[in-house]
Amino acid sequence: MLALLHTSIVHVPVFDALRDAAHPGLELRHHVAAELLDVARRDGPSAVTGAVREAVLRAVGEGARAVLCTCSTIGQVAEAVAGDAGVPVLRVDRPMAAAAVAAGSRVVVLAALRSTLAPTAALVEDEARRAGRAVEVRSRLVDGAWERFEAGDTEGYLRLVADAADAVTDADVIVLAQASMAPAGERAGAAVPVLASPGPGLAAAAAAVNTGRSEYGTE
Repeated sequence: MLALLHTSIVHVPVFDALRDAAHPGLELRHHVAAELLDVARRDGPSAVTGAVREAVLRAVGEGARAVLCTCSTIGQVAEAVAGDAGVPVLRVDRPMAAAAVAAGSRVVVLAALRSTLAPTAALVEDEARRAGRAVEVRSRLVDGAWERFEAGDTEGYLRLVADAADAVTDADVIVLAQASMAPAGERAGAAVPVLASPGPGLAAAAAAVNTGRSEYGTE
């Protein structure tokens, strides 16, 4: 069984659909804790370390063979508590970051939420160090997008993100920092690859369930 730690309930059907399409038979158990993102935005990601550890250990106690954190803001925290879990703990955006580094040296990170910008840029830089590559990471906030998301205006949210991707110049690859942004990548007409995290993240986590190890996460 794979446990997923979400900070928004909107991710549940997204990952269920991805599982049905690409990983049939994989049992998912969703844990939604929106308050983690609220605290992380207000006080910084480290403020939720204890709560994330508790959520991960609870999932392991319920039988999870791996845990996938789908929130980019607290993904680093999830990885940091992996040593206490005894199973692989992955952040959904690390496989995406590795793919971005492989795609080119000029990476643009788009985020709808300001608290996601720094963690995602740091993640891309970390993957570049692991790969021995030099990268230039530029981060951009999609103004007004998060307000649309919170208001339930999904179409407006995705339109703003897709427009922001189309406006990017002088980049080899565009990274969508939040899992909720993924559909915008399919709508964008950008001349460079637009990468999203849910598909690669779930694939890495599914492999970790089967092998007990992860190429991306820690254990």
